[in-house]
Amino acid sequence: MSVIDVTRNHSLNLAEARQAAEALAEDLSREFHVHYEWQGERMRFHRTGVKGLLEITGHTIRIHMELGFLLRPFRGRIEQEIHSQLNQLIGQA
Repeated sequence: MSVIDVTRNHSLNLAEARQAAEALAEDLSREFHVHYEWQGERMRFHRTGVKGLLEITGHTIRIHMELGFLLRPFRGRIEQEIHSQLNQLIGQA
């Protein structure tokens, strides 16, 4: 199993951070067919070969994703997409 773990600091309020996380989830859902649901300030997501968690705090957004064997070759592309989306959504490079 391959793991992607990304934590980003942000200066957004909690509502803005959740909105950014929702936009990221929608993009990942569209591009990688990931299903997700919110549980408080945590979002759990999954699809065949992928499961993960996105957590929001007052100062960070953390994404932890576990990729199964068949998606391991796409790890770099998926991680790059996460970083790119976070850069756009929370305004950091």
